[in-house]
Amino acid sequence: MNINFGLNLVQEQKLIMTQEMQMSVKLLQMSAYELGQFVNKEMQENPVLEEKDIQNNKSNTNDTNDYKEFIKYLDKDDYKVKNYGAKNDNEEVSPFYYIAEEKSLKDYLKEQIGELTESSEIINICRYMAENLDAKGYLSADLSDICKELKISSEKAETALEIFQSLDPEGIGARNLRECLKIQLYNQGIDDDNIYKIIDEYLEQLAENKYNDIAKELKIKVSDAQQYGDIIKKLEPKPSRGFYTGETVKYIVPDAYINRINGEYFISMNEDVLPKLNINSLYKDIIKNEKDEEAVEYVKDKLNSAMFLIKSIEQRKNTVYRVLEDILLVQKEYFDIGEEHLKPMTLKKIANDLEMHESTISRAIREKYVSINNGKVIKIKNFFTNGITSVAGGEDISTTNIKKMIREMIDKEDQKKPLSDQIICNRLNVEGMNISRRTVAKYREELEIKSSSKRKRF
Repeated sequence: MNINFGLNLVQEQKLIMTQEMQMSVKLLQMSAYELGQFVNKEMQENPVLEEKDIQNNKSNTNDTNDYKEFIKYLDKDDYKVKNYGAKNDNEEVSPFYYIAEEKSLKDYLKEQIGELTESSEIINICRYMAENLDAKGYLSADLSDICKELKISSEKAETALEIFQSLDPEGIGARNLRECLKIQLYNQGIDDDNIYKIIDEYLEQLAENKYNDIAKELKIKVSDAQQYGDIIKKLEPKPSRGFYTGETVKYIVPDAYINRINGEYFISMNEDVLPKLNINSLYKDIIKNEKDEEAVEYVKDKLNSAMFLIKSIEQRKNTVYRVLEDILLVQKEYFDIGEEHLKPMTLKKIANDLEMHESTISRAIREKYVSINNGKVIKIKNFFTNGITSVAGGEDISTTNIKKMIREMIDKEDQKKPLSDQIICNRLNVEGMNISRRTVAKYREELEIKSSSKRKRF
């Protein structure tokens, strides 16, 4: 074996993203709500940033000139600092201000437990059970473990469990899915042995809509088996659903508004998304005082970060505006007439129009919404859709409209003889669309519509 050591010089191109570039990309792909949260956090951590006071705007005119001096001093005169206006005292207060604290499932159960007239021991056992629920609302601890932990008899544990499972929401405290479903049926007063037997022995077949097999095993009509299935499928498998779980609620905040005025469309960016950013004038004296070099360097660093943040926010706004402007040109018929006139439009098409990279367009539309003239809030991503080529050589048809046609066909079908994917494919081809059965199946699954065999009603 020959081992040689050598020094080779290799030339290669490599893109290294600076912290500023990473910050710009990060801000671009944030939703309006996420950006608002981020800016509020930055204001807390960067003392140079502050929220501008509109009422004192006139008196701060001279300070603006000082900021220009700051920028020259730091050789950052290429930054464009924009002051965003803030809400004044006369403006409408956000309704979110009055939203009360979310009530958790445990809090809701403890309120009910506190109203029980049982013995204090049973009440304490119920409270312990409330603390041992999993994310679905099932009791995660075994009764035997509860007995050992609380040093109680199995009879008292069973009694407490029966009381606990009678609380709202229905199915709470179940040990598994089957018990959860049966608790709900019992509370509804249903005592048919067949439906309980389906839950106990044929739940897997029910999930696959194998009603023929279930009917044969129970010696009942297929239509009766399907009716039992309908009842079971309306039950709640997760009793905790709808309760606060501790996760942050992400509100939908539009980044922009598209309004039609006198036949023309106008795009206006939502200026109320963020607090109005300004540079704190108190730090100008520190900059001018060159005696404390450490303090000056600290303020220079924070001022640089603050101005870059303001610049990045402005760039983000301009990018989103340009994307919406081009979308408006392509999808004008959608805004004029309606959703059925949505045209095929890809990221590549908008990227080419704006001379940007596709990844930039992708980030610019990520989790962003626009409010159109009738007040409807739409995800910007929904304007982008691929198309199917028309057989007649006309305009391409967007996949959104094809999916809409598939849903309409299925909504109008005879449920005793549901349409197969091939029949739907044939009908679409008659309408002039060049589409395959496999594509129809793909779109149907994306619409979360079951296959024809599972849609059949007996």
